[in-house]
Amino acid sequence: MTKAVGVWIDHRKAVIAVVSDEAEETKEIKSRVEKQAGGFADDSREREFTGRLGVYYDEVIGCIRDAELILIFGPGEAKGELRTRLEKAGLRGRIVAVETVDKMTDRQIAAKVREYFEK
Repeated sequence: MTKAVGVWIDHRKAVIAVVSDEAEETKEIKSRVEKQAGGFADDSREREFTGRLGVYYDEVIGCIRDAELILIFGPGEAKGELRTRLEKAGLRGRIVAVETVDKMTDRQIAAKVREYFEK
């Protein structure tokens, strides 16, 4: 099996499950981003939110850059935003699927990734 990675992601956290011949592990990355209810009060807050999300996505990409296969899944917009960032980073060909799923435990995430790549 090649190095395969699954990323469950929303705007608050990402759970990365790495599956390879040698091992299986999960890692959590928190975004430190708080979106205000009801939208943004002004442009500067929106820029701050967008900037923090960019740092968060870059951290996630740094953890999965060496993966040969990448599965992205999650409940909201973050999965599509991560996909776009991965494509801009030249990793388009490694993305095998983007799926919408609800909240999951770390064990459920690891099991989904393992089952997806064992097919």
